[in-house]
Parts: sequence; structure tokens; C-alpha cells
Amino acid sequence: MSTELLAPLDLAFWHLESDAHPMHLGALAVFAPAAGVGPGRILELLGSRAAAIPRLRMSVRDVLLPVGGKAWTVDKDFDVHRHVERVVVADADFMAGATRLAGELMERPLGRGLPPWRMYLICGADGGPFAVLVKLHHALADGMRAVAIGAGIFDEIAAVTSARTAARGRTAVPPRSWLPDPREMAGMALGRIGEVGRALGVGASVVRAGRLDLWGPSALTAPSSGTRRLATADLDAGDLQRIRRAEGGTANDILLAVVAGALRRWMAERGDSLPAADPRALVPVSRRRPGGAGASGNRLSAYLLGLPVTAADPRRRLRAVRSAMDRNKAAGPLKGAGAVAVLADQLPPLAHRFGAPLAANAARMLFDVLVTSVPLPRSALSLGGCALTALYPMAPLARGQSLAVALSTCGGRVHVGLVADGKALPDLDRLAAAVEDEFTELYALVTGTDRTPVS
Repeated sequence: MSTELLAPLDLAFWHLESDAHPMHLGALAVFAPAAGVGPGRILELLGSRAAAIPRLRMSVRDVLLPVGGKAWTVDKDFDVHRHVERVVVADADFMAGATRLAGELMERPLGRGLPPWRMYLICGADGGPFAVLVKLHHALADGMRAVAIGAGIFDEIAAVTSARTAARGRTAVPPRSWLPDPREMAGMALGRIGEVGRALGVGASVVRAGRLDLWGPSALTAPSSGTRRLATADLDAGDLQRIRRAEGGTANDILLAVVAGALRRWMAERGDSLPAADPRALVPVSRRRPGGAGASGNRLSAYLLGLPVTAADPRRRLRAVRSAMDRNKAAGPLKGAGAVAVLADQLPPLAHRFGAPLAANAARMLFDVLVTSVPLPRSALSLGGCALTALYPMAPLARGQSLAVALSTCGGRVHVGLVADGKALPDLDRLAAAVEDEFTELYALVTGTDRTPVS
């Protein structure tokens, strides 16, 4: 079929967007140069490979039924050149220029009449390393799905995809009716009843968790300006595993504790008072089953976590995060106020259309900052023979919030992408440095080795 209804959660992301709150996620991928491979070749590869990804040819259109609904439809006038662009930074420090430019590009909402994505090839003025900024609307993909889509530009993935496409072309596949058989329909109905029951429980949890006494005045609660700033940090993945072996828990627990410590360190450097209560983080959780990442639509839930910025000791912060995340996991990703996405997934299209402004403003009642981990392929990746050296994921900002933190592991490093409201957090680089300093201190405390991890 060439038309596919937007799932309820995708529709929610579509309606939550405004000029000051673009709802796209992204990634800044950095590559080492290779002999004989110039910007023209890279731009050509980006265009041809993006055009070969069916999902990137889909745009959003209105439908008569269901009322208030929308559908993904193949764009008959699709032109990849509208989506792929080359930009040049003249800064002597390429990464500084690339991150500054990426922040400016992330400010721009995606056009609604075209497939909602863009790619930018960011080059230095005199060759050297280059970067690719990918922007995908959140209605198009969640984190795991975005990785699956974006990975199509890499040499290794493109070769496999091309081979599979050729194999499908040689093998006749019988058409499948869009109507499920009666047994499937019965299973779907039972599953839907169970989901609605879960949603009612989540709704009650959301009401109980809503805060009238918010975290208090801070840069994280400043009015939104619509501007964007990007900063990056790099951590040693080997050192992360050494901390994990010594302290237990998960790598994600450690990274959440590092974010908490970095916020505390950053507030102290700014001269800000510590809050009376810890800020809340929304920690997204994928609801995709293993092997199901190719399914379209967002499949998300989340946990709520108090980031222990009021605790002075880094190890105490880590243990507080571990305990809280263990409680979240024991309850499961479909329970608790953090599973608000599950609730959104049960609402009819009209509710999303007219309730989006209320829902957007209510996000501030539940959490203060988004912290998400994005899984990446473990194998080495390249583009036109140029090796991928870093990939910094970028998450969208909710209304009334000034900071989102996303993390990914690539090439033995943990790459941290911080996206902020540019006016609320003009010193975002200081927060990025605080992330690295906090990680170094935690490593030293846990291992008894006072050294800076090797870059």
C-alpha cells in the first residue's frame, strides 16, 4: 500500500510541533577524510542512498477518515535534491564550527509539504574531516527506527540493503491483503483491550505524578526562545565498563549518574543554588521487540528518574540512580507516569489535534530534562570509504524545557550530544565540559586511578 495512517503517538509528535518547538531528532556524524574522495562524491552518495530508503519518500497528508487523522503517502514529486545540501564552515577548529552550525540548522522546522527530513554535508574550507547532520521528524521515527533509517547512508549497510532489494526483485512475493484474517483480528482486539487497561493505569499515575511545586527558577525552566545550541562530550567506553564492573548496575545507570553530577558541577560553576528537590529526567525506553526495529511508527515508553544533584558524593549519586532505575524496571516500561507515551498511543486522532497544546504545556509538570541512550551498530562504519569517527545523537526539546541529553557508543567512545535552548543556556559548552570532568572524577574514585581517560 502507498498510504499508511500515522499511529496515534506519531500523530501526537506531529501536532506537538510549533515554530519554537521543532519536533525533529537528529545526529551529527563525523568522518575522517579519505584520499580521492571529495565533497561532490559524498554529496552524491548521500542523495542516492537516501533516495533508496522507501521511508524517506513518504510525506504526511490529510485523510477523511478517521476524523483528525493523517497518513503517510509516497511523495510522487519526490526530489532528493530538496533534502540534501552542502554547507561550509570557515572556522579553524572544524568541530567547533560544525557544532555551532548544527545548532543553527536544528532550529529550523522541517517543511510540512515534503517528506520530513533533511541531510546536511558540513565541510571545512580546506578539506580535512567532514560531518553529516541528519534531521528526522519524530513522527517519522523513534530513536531505534531513526538509527535503522539513517544507517542506510553507510557503505556497509547500503551494500547489504542493495543485495536484499535485488534478491526480493528476483523472488516473487505473493501480495498480502491489507485485511488480517479472523484469528489475527481476535488477537488484535484482545491486545487492544489490554493496552487500554494499561493506559488507564498510566493516566492515573500521570495525575498523581504531576507537580504543582516545580523544580524552581533555573536555566532549565526558562521560557523557550526557539533558538538551539549544540555541544558535545566524549567519554571512554572502556573506562565506562571498568566503572560498571566495580560498581555493578548498567552502563546507562552510570551515564545517568554522570549527567546528574555534571548538572551539579555546572550549577556550582555558575553560582546557582542547589535546588530543594532533585530535577526529574524522562528516560525513554523502546517498546520494540528484538528483531522488530524495522516496524514503522514510534514504539516508546519511558521511566521518570530523579537526578540526584543534591547528593555531594559521585558514588552515592550512582547508587541512588541504580536503586531508582531498578524500581522502574521492576514495575516495567508500561507502568507509571513515565509511560505517558503509552497513554498517548490510545487517544483518537481528534484528541491529538486539539489536545496537543495542552499536552505540550503539561510536559513541564512531569519532567525537567530528557536523557536518552541511542543504540548504534557495533561494527565499523564508513561513507564513501571515509571512516566514521564519532556520532553525536540529538533529541528534541519539550516545551518549557531547555536541555536534552542523548548518548551513543561508537568506536570505543561514548559520544554525548547536548541540545539546548540557545538563549536559556548560552554556556552549554561548560555543561559539556562538566560531563567529561564528572566522568573522570567518578572513574578515579571507583578505580583508585587518578588520570584523565585517553582521548
